[in-house]
Amino acid sequence: MKTKHWSVIIFLSISTYILGQEGGNLLPNGSFEQGTDGWSDLWTRDKGVGKLELDKSEAHSGNSCVKIIHTGDRDWSLSIEKRLPVKFGEMYEYEGWFKVEGDGEVILCAIAYASDGKVIDWEYGSKRTSQTAGWVNLKSKFIISQDIAAIVPRIIGSKKATIYADDLILKRAGELKPQKKLPDVLTLENKFIRLDIQTADGVFHILDKRLNQTWNQKANNKSVIVLDANKKDQSIELSMHYAPAMIELKANISIERDAPEFLVELQADGKMDSLIYYPYPFVTEKGTYLVVPMNEGISYPVDDTSIEPMRLVSYGGHGICMGFWGVTDGEKAQMTILETADDSSIQIARVDNLLSISPVWESQKGFFGYPRRLRYSFFDNGGYVAICKRYREYSKKIGLFKTLKEKQKENPNVDLLIGAVNIWCFDKNALPYVSEVKEAGIEKILWSNAQNPENLKKLNEMGVLTSRYDIYQDVMNPDNFKYLRGIHSDWTTEAWPNDIIIDAKGKWIHGWAVKGKDDQWYPCGVLCDKRAVDYAKKRIPQELKTYPYRCRFIDTTTASPWRECYSPNHPMTRTESKIWKMKLLQYVSEDMKLVTGSETGHEAAVPYVHYFEGMLSLGPYRVPDSGRNIQKIWDNPPERVVKFQLGHRYRLPLWELVYHDCVVAQWYWGDYNNKLPSLWDKRDLFNTLYGTPPMFIFNRQIWEQNKDRFAKSYKTICPLVQKIGYSEMISHKFLTPDRDVQQTEFANKVKVTVNFGEKDYKFPNGKIIKPMDLLVEGI
Repeated sequence: MKTKHWSVIIFLSISTYILGQEGGNLLPNGSFEQGTDGWSDLWTRDKGVGKLELDKSEAHSGNSCVKIIHTGDRDWSLSIEKRLPVKFGEMYEYEGWFKVEGDGEVILCAIAYASDGKVIDWEYGSKRTSQTAGWVNLKSKFIISQDIAAIVPRIIGSKKATIYADDLILKRAGELKPQKKLPDVLTLENKFIRLDIQTADGVFHILDKRLNQTWNQKANNKSVIVLDANKKDQSIELSMHYAPAMIELKANISIERDAPEFLVELQADGKMDSLIYYPYPFVTEKGTYLVVPMNEGISYPVDDTSIEPMRLVSYGGHGICMGFWGVTDGEKAQMTILETADDSSIQIARVDNLLSISPVWESQKGFFGYPRRLRYSFFDNGGYVAICKRYREYSKKIGLFKTLKEKQKENPNVDLLIGAVNIWCFDKNALPYVSEVKEAGIEKILWSNAQNPENLKKLNEMGVLTSRYDIYQDVMNPDNFKYLRGIHSDWTTEAWPNDIIIDAKGKWIHGWAVKGKDDQWYPCGVLCDKRAVDYAKKRIPQELKTYPYRCRFIDTTTASPWRECYSPNHPMTRTESKIWKMKLLQYVSEDMKLVTGSETGHEAAVPYVHYFEGMLSLGPYRVPDSGRNIQKIWDNPPERVVKFQLGHRYRLPLWELVYHDCVVAQWYWGDYNNKLPSLWDKRDLFNTLYGTPPMFIFNRQIWEQNKDRFAKSYKTICPLVQKIGYSEMISHKFLTPDRDVQQTEFANKVKVTVNFGEKDYKFPNGKIIKPMDLLVEGI
């Protein structure tokens, strides 16, 4: 930094203390001229790693400041001694000066308390700053939200650092009130639903007239102050202040005339320095479950205490892979369609001890940016299947929908993919394996590991879909090569340092890390998506001249999130990141005419890819280090994996219900059919139920030991998938209350029934399915 003093605007809720102290400063001893009077002792997570002292040599002004020395890796906190009572709508200005030395950071925030003394937020109004060049002036304006009765302002941080703090000043700046007397409730309705909006807090209440069913939101954080509300025709406009983000919001709520749906659009101008959680979540009821398109899909019973709160981004494969969520009792249902998903996420949390889902709006490069939209839909029957079919129609409307049949007309090699087992074998010569695999009765094969040109030619003649791994993300600093055990041939090394992503602080972001010869970790940079297509154009056409691949797997592109880049040479919003990622996949599949796969998966790529490795594998529930220890076999899988990853009482085929006939879903290469031998049979049953192909990973020893088992897996799954691979999954249902017996039906009249349970299941017509067995009808 060239200047010694610089300013950062941060927002922190602070309220009244004792008027008149320190010339209007409402904080006790904010200049630390009376030592640390009014402030608590320094707290550290680990004992003996923190020290608080008065410093008279580095004061920003006056004679002294406080100095915090922290030598630990975890967190610390310095707060005022007493809680400050606050009132809803009060506005405050708060500022202070900080200097940070070392690798750690300082966070200015407050503990927010409800009237019953419970903590609402441990980091209310938080804002971070790390290493500084001299003193940093932090300024904020903030408003107290409805549920906060008291706060304790504090400074917190983590990691090793020395922090100086001085001249903390708090002043009252007025009160925010509605512009006029507002009606208590404004209403929109059609023949299906009635929507009531409370003007006190912007909460929605919906009556489904068909069932006399109510769906009620709850202001779990009470952050909205409605300043004005007006109704015109079939819409309502709210002018609101969102306290945590210190931002003025305009919400337009419009109801559809001929459907049980309404649309919410939010607009705002200016900076956005914190997340926005609005509209509020719908309160759930016991006996219902959340419908979450996490990868293939999962259901969470709302009263299941084993489910941890989580936030899932909507802009990458490790979050929600389709832009909706819902709640249902199996028949009646409510869904939310996230129409603007590039800078958003969902929060799964408990409201009144039951799980619910809130939308979360994130900034676009620090600003609210474009209008944000949600669509709410209500169903009187059909549950999660009705939700998925409504979303399938929405996908068609916005241009995401493209079937495998359409893709096959453009590239006939797609036929080689349908019903083919994906085999990863890292031995260099595939020919002996493929011959033996075919002799065992495994006929359709996607061979994913790279081969030499002569082998590729022979494999193609044998009818194999030949592929290879490729990546346009990781960029290792070539200065680190001397420390590494090997150099990845697919690293785009020439992209260092000019074409990698730069974050908002001007630093390169860290991607995949590699352990060096010295056992130290060396992180890669991340190639800017805006540059990826250029590198693909340099690599792929030249290679195809001598390497006759029919397919290509592009790692990470649909797994890693859309990213912002602040490089002046290739700046990028998340939306632009998504666009460039899709241009990369489109180039591979359409220009290079290759069957194309990518990792984990996201619906943004549906028009451009043919398969996703990892869509079947729920990201949070894979075995530890599944992406690094790919070939490790787990004889004793973790309980969490058994319960959720292969848990038939939790999993839902949401992806298949929307996109089965558009993209082939596969397991992750760290979570394949033979990864967990004790669950191999169950994984095969999921493949048959969902109409998806298996994945095998083996070396010579594993192949020899399990040859018959691999053949059984293939013969159980793949002939069926060849029959239904191009067909829509039209339904999925549970035939027993415990979900042990499940059935899917496809558009070509094929039905698959699977018994995951421990006892026989008898159909009304007398047919019986044994435990861990299946019945296929319609072929």
